[in-house]
This record gives sequence, C-alpha cells and structure tokens, in this order.
Amino acid sequence: MRLLVVLTALAMPVVAWLSSTGAFGPDQGTISDRYPTLLVAAGYAFSIWSLIFLLDLVHAGWQASGGRKDDATLGRVAPWTAAGFFLTTIWMPLFSQELFWLCLLVIFGALSCLAYSAIQLTRDPTPRERQRLWAWLPLSLHAGWLTLAAFLNLAQVIVAYEWMPVDRQLPWSLALYAVAAIVLLALNHRMRGNVVYAAAVLWALVAVYVRQSGHELPGADTSAWVAILIAVVLIVQTAMLRLRHPGGWVPEPARRVPARR
Repeated sequence: MRLLVVLTALAMPVVAWLSSTGAFGPDQGTISDRYPTLLVAAGYAFSIWSLIFLLDLVHAGWQASGGRKDDATLGRVAPWTAAGFFLTTIWMPLFSQELFWLCLLVIFGALSCLAYSAIQLTRDPTPRERQRLWAWLPLSLHAGWLTLAAFLNLAQVIVAYEWMPVDRQLPWSLALYAVAAIVLLALNHRMRGNVVYAAAVLWALVAVYVRQSGHELPGADTSAWVAILIAVVLIVQTAMLRLRHPGGWVPEPARRVPARR
C-alpha cells in the first residue's frame, strides 16, 4: 500500500501535464470558460496544484522509507491517501471529456479520502519525527484546496446541465456557498484549527473574490463578498481553535487520557 501511495503521487503531475497538452481533450480552463458560474475562481489560483503535487511526492517518498514503513498511523491512512491521489488523477481526463457526473463523484470522493487522512494525522497521539511536516502538511493542503474545488465543480455541472436557471444564478449559488461553508468549517473544527487546511481554502476564496469582482454575470459582486465573508469566518474560527488547543500554529498531538482503575 505504501508503494501505491508513491505510484499515485507520481501519476498526478504526469497526468496533469498530459491534460495541459490536450492529450485528453480541451484543457480545464477552456471547459471552465464554457460554463461560467458565480463560484469560479481566478485562473492564477490553480497554480497551487504545483505545490500540492510537489509536497505529495515528498510525502509519498517519506512515508515509504525508513522505519516509517511500520508506523501504525501512516499505515492506516495510506489506503485513503492512495485513493485520494488516484481520484485526483483520474478527475483530470474525465473533466476534459466533460463526463461531469463522474467528475462530481470522483472529486467529492477524493475530498473525503484526503480529509480523512488529514484528520487522522492531526489527531495522531504519537506522531513520528517530522510527521507534521511531511505528512500532515501535504495532505492538509490537498484536502483544503479540494474542499472548495469540489463545490466550484458542482456549480459548473449545474450550469452545464442547466439544473438551475443559468441567467439567474445568485439564489442557488448562495445555497452552494452555505453548504460549502458548513463542510469546510466542520472539517476545520475536526482538525482543531488546521492552519494549512485553512490557508488552502482561503487561497481559493480570495481567488473567487478576485474573479467575481470583475465578472459580468448578474450577482457577481454579491458572490465576491460572500466569498470574503466565509474567509473571515474561517480565519476567526481557526484563531479561536488554535487558542483553545495547545501547539501554536501546528496542533500538538492529542493527549491520551489514562483509563481509570
């Protein structure tokens, strides 16, 4: 299973490069422009994938080497991490082929897998040396970006299939914002104020604000400020959780409470 984490981590940047060359069809930016929504982010935001792929590769090599191969927590999250990497990989050609139904299942599946791994690593009572740097950080960043990306993808699918009015997107976009906020705040709470996870989400929310501020769709200005409102709430929640739990910016391991005799 550790080898599978390595192989899927290698597959992500390779498939991303192939996707950018048009090997699977139109690139993601081209398809995204066909279905404009009030939740789309500015193009620069997607550069975060380069950092995510790099850190995931480092994590894959780290967890598969040395004594870490026998670590119980890393072993427990390895299947979920490999699944999350695999689903991230196949999402790219599926999106290029405009198989939107499958894309939704895949991206929410990837989010679920990597969020589970990040939660387990955050709450590990006995982390290995540098586990926070080479396991918790990469998977938290990946999960954070996917939290917003999944809902951006959902908005595009709604427009593509015209499930909701395309010329009056604000009402249902606000509903999507509400659900996304509930999910991201709940996950951040489970991770006791994960600053890396929150940073990835904030990167996405600011990019949504930037894009919507100059968007021609009706309701774009409102959408932009809703993104900023969610960002502010996330910052406040993260700060409060970090004050409540020890460890400063990086959470300390959860302490085991001795059983009463």
